[in-house]
Amino acid sequence: MLAAIGVVFGDIGTSPLYALKECFSPEHGIPFSPEAVYGVISMVFWAFAIVVSLKYVMFVMRANNHGEGGILALMALALRTAPTGSKRSLAIIMAGVFGACMFYGDAIITPAISVLSAVEGLEVISPELSRFVIPATIIILVALFFIQKTGTAVVGNLFGPVMLVWFLVVGLMGAYQVIENPAIFAAINPIYAIQFMHEHALQGFIVLGAVFLVLTGAEALYADMGHFGIKPIRMGWFLFVMPCLLLNYFGQGAMFLGHPETITNPFFLMVPEGFVIPLVILATLATVIASQAVISGAFSMTSQAILLGFVPRMKILHTSDREIGQIYMPLVNWTLLVLVIAVVLAFKQSANLAAAYGIAVTTTMIATTFLAAIVMRVVWRWNTLLVTLVISAFLIVDLAFLTANLLKIMEGGWFPLLLGAACFLLLMTWYQGRKLLRQRAMEEGIELKGFIDVLMKNPPHRVEGTAIFLTAHVDYLPVSFLHNLKHNHILHERVLFLKVSIWDVPYVKDEERITLRDLGNNIFIVRAVYGFNETPDMGKIIELIENSSDLKFNLMDTSFFLSRDTIVSTELPGMAIWRERLFCWMYQNAGRQSDFFKIPANRLVELGAKVEI
Repeated sequence: MLAAIGVVFGDIGTSPLYALKECFSPEHGIPFSPEAVYGVISMVFWAFAIVVSLKYVMFVMRANNHGEGGILALMALALRTAPTGSKRSLAIIMAGVFGACMFYGDAIITPAISVLSAVEGLEVISPELSRFVIPATIIILVALFFIQKTGTAVVGNLFGPVMLVWFLVVGLMGAYQVIENPAIFAAINPIYAIQFMHEHALQGFIVLGAVFLVLTGAEALYADMGHFGIKPIRMGWFLFVMPCLLLNYFGQGAMFLGHPETITNPFFLMVPEGFVIPLVILATLATVIASQAVISGAFSMTSQAILLGFVPRMKILHTSDREIGQIYMPLVNWTLLVLVIAVVLAFKQSANLAAAYGIAVTTTMIATTFLAAIVMRVVWRWNTLLVTLVISAFLIVDLAFLTANLLKIMEGGWFPLLLGAACFLLLMTWYQGRKLLRQRAMEEGIELKGFIDVLMKNPPHRVEGTAIFLTAHVDYLPVSFLHNLKHNHILHERVLFLKVSIWDVPYVKDEERITLRDLGNNIFIVRAVYGFNETPDMGKIIELIENSSDLKFNLMDTSFFLSRDTIVSTELPGMAIWRERLFCWMYQNAGRQSDFFKIPANRLVELGAKVEI
């Protein structure tokens, strides 16, 4: 539970820094009054109760894929219910991919808004310090992204204790204010929220978009479930995190009732002036942890997307010998850093980022609700009426928050939508392009077993050693085998056709990983199966083949053959020509198969071919 508090709740735990400040922003045009304070605090309380506690912690977290959570794991689970290639499977894929794309928006905005809001505490000490806010923010962010390559293991050990102190301090700050004005607890009555929305109409709806900021990070509870399990997250939320956060929000509300002028930066004005600097330091540490969690989430999400076939291969480094999920992806890391710094320089203040943040998170939440509905009805076989009632209730809340945030598209909401649309285009182009490649391979391919049977009636000269041909389909000959036969006129004394398959589960047991079929004449078809949270390793595959069969390998006597295709866009039926050209560019710049599968460079043979799509 302590570890979960350190990682899972970092994002939602730093929302008190900016959420209520944004709710009472003068730009919303809401006249300050005790009724407005009660109304906003009431909305915060019921948002926690309905969206986080009921929807995510009690319902959505049950929709796990062998204990693994997150939008792509949920998509893989929902896809089992739909026939391959059907319209329903395409709708599920599009919902999952778009939700994942919007998560990247979250991964960019979270570090920017969190660290900015913490460093803005300097302005409470002295307005003169305001000019240092952006430079200090950028220095902290650069340092954070630079330490990613060392892995999160060392920093991770500090996460739990630091966040434990953070939540205790946040709770005590709120308790101190509530003791002075306990009447604020009347805001638990939902009538205050209803009256506020009724009286202020459009302005109240805009404020609803700001209230949503208290929920940012709710998706992380689900996404990080596989690291800690359901029970520690539920216990951490209900027993510790939720009470501390609500105490702080109610404390800020109590302070507003007695001191309306504190609305300018309520979080840091909750404490005496002498405590502001220590609080700024603690808040900065907490926001760095919140940012770390979402950066690690972006690495995990990209790794899953690569294996599920939505993102080109890229370099993945494992930073821990013990924890399989601790990875580092240089390209993702530096791309995120450039975009995060660009966001800080463009928006300049945490308040300006609020609209962008809300849209990024609400769209992911709606995609999660849609996929959860499919799982509830088809996988769990719940009654249709029950599913309709539950999902309708969640969707009404989600859509209300989304609509409220959409009103701020011109104030920054356009950024995550533009980013999400660009990512969605790239991911779907890669997915559909690979699908076209598979179709071409099957249309023009030669059936493997039949060809081998004919070949062995009049076999070519066989040479010493083992040849392993990576193939995309176990039933068809790989192009590299045909090229080797055509140009070199030889066949190795032992031949393996190896297909690496990715299943829609997070992990596969080693004893279930390898399937071997003997075609005779020392020729074998091997299938190696991996989950979408694992990274294939050729050394490990060979070791497992040896353990599960009588085959023994001498690596210096083994050659790996790969096809290195050149893709050419044509007028053949498929995607639009501009998307085909985009796919060709992505294919040529993707990471090398040999690097991804960890194949020794001195044992590698690549044979190319031109493929038209």
